[in-house]
Amino acid sequence: MGIENRKDCHVLVIGSGGAGIRAAVEAESFGETVIVSKTITGKGGCTVMAEGGFNAVLNEADSIQTHFEDTMRGGAFLNDESLVETLAAEAPNRIRDLFSWGAVFDLANDNTIAQRPFGGQRCARTCYAGDHTGHELVMTLLEKLRGSSVEIENEVTVLDLLTDGERVNGAVTCDREGELGVITADAVILATGGAGQVYDTTTNSTAGTGDGYALGYRAGAQLIDMEQVQFHPTGAVTPYDSRGRLITEAVRGEGGILKNALGERFMAKYDPVRMDLSTRDIVARAIATEVLEGRGTEHGGVWLDVSHLSREHIETRLPIMLNQFLKFGVDIRTEPMEVAPTAHHFMGGLKITTDAKTTIPGLFAAGEVTGGIHGGNRLGGNALADTQVFGRRAGISAGKTERTARSVEMDQIRAAEDRLSAYYAGSRRSADIRRSMKTLMWNNVGIYRNELDLRVAEREIRKLQADVPKIDSARELSDAVITENMLLVAQLVIEGALLRRESRGAHTRTDVKQTWTNETSPFGHTFFVKDKSGIEIREEKL
Repeated sequence: MGIENRKDCHVLVIGSGGAGIRAAVEAESFGETVIVSKTITGKGGCTVMAEGGFNAVLNEADSIQTHFEDTMRGGAFLNDESLVETLAAEAPNRIRDLFSWGAVFDLANDNTIAQRPFGGQRCARTCYAGDHTGHELVMTLLEKLRGSSVEIENEVTVLDLLTDGERVNGAVTCDREGELGVITADAVILATGGAGQVYDTTTNSTAGTGDGYALGYRAGAQLIDMEQVQFHPTGAVTPYDSRGRLITEAVRGEGGILKNALGERFMAKYDPVRMDLSTRDIVARAIATEVLEGRGTEHGGVWLDVSHLSREHIETRLPIMLNQFLKFGVDIRTEPMEVAPTAHHFMGGLKITTDAKTTIPGLFAAGEVTGGIHGGNRLGGNALADTQVFGRRAGISAGKTERTARSVEMDQIRAAEDRLSAYYAGSRRSADIRRSMKTLMWNNVGIYRNELDLRVAEREIRKLQADVPKIDSARELSDAVITENMLLVAQLVIEGALLRRESRGAHTRTDVKQTWTNETSPFGHTFFVKDKSGIEIREEKL
């Protein structure tokens, strides 16, 4: 094999969604910046697919403190307070940045940015562009990127991070033809998004494979709360090939009503105050319970109805949802949507400071690849804000990193070459390994969890990890690497679910009885670093 190309820069950004592009735009003013994307910059990942909105305090009826409190409560008090304070305080200026750069958000009658209510929030603070807010955000960021000197490497997979002692100083890459490359850098930013694709049914694009978690873990960075996987309450159920496709929370924010197969507004039983605008963890469990207890629809879901709203309201505020369901043969102006929970967002990830520093020098992170901001359950609208607040902070922090003389340890290069060579003699196709993993995770590590199912999943994932992905050509190398990343992420999710012997946020253990509330829980973060894992015990709450 051998190294076909080498590149050097000041800041290397891995990932090209909302957090990655924002980080690169900020870092570029400090020196040479390179984006590496395994897809096409701005096209892959979840930001461009996000429909609902961007949370920011913009009116006198709301406050930074209220946003902070809502986020902490919604996150089951597992959030890191300093990160939440930063998110709430800086989100208003970050959306003003986007607006000044040309983003077209919906406006209220007084020509201020319009805001809609989202689940778990006491104020209407979710700014939006119809139901395509993420697309508008990414298109705006891409315009900023085009006016910069940032170099973009598309369709390139990062195999592993390079280290010099304890410091991260670059990455080994593989392009679509299977050619190895090396990029050295003073600082590296991981902005690779989440890992919904480890589950059988997910809202995530095919790029949501958790590569950043695996890269950071193998390099020695600490991860936290990997068991906290959010299942969005409303994903498409039918037709079969549309399963899991996101039905935005904006549908409920605009007045959508959930009903079971009996026509009952069942959320009155689970959260009589907030009803359909309860937090995502509560709504997802409520829907799952209705289905498990026999009150679900024919295809295993419930009904989400907006037909009581005016046609103009639906056509103006929910155009993508309307068109999507029309393609399914359903006119949401006159009939309900069939929905069910779907794997959506990872609240856990790389542990970071407010300056987006990870636990190892030279490595920064932003966006869904990080943990601590959203705690045990993310509020809808906080993810897009997260990408801009911490994408900016990561770019600035990485950009300020001192320039150093960088060397490449050839042992790391040889290890990458040996790893890739082994795939030619592999034992099983990547597609077969992934299929088994996704089914296992959906069945055993879903919304409801117990020790027996988790132990079975743990054993079966170990067996899958013993299978070496098999390839026939260099073009399949990236797929094999990503498959191994996904298996590592699945392993960490299971480990965390076993460690957290409580029901908290999106993690529900049906086999554990507890006397504490989320706020008085004796447990803190689960943590994972270099083949070690554990859970923090809060002594003062014992």
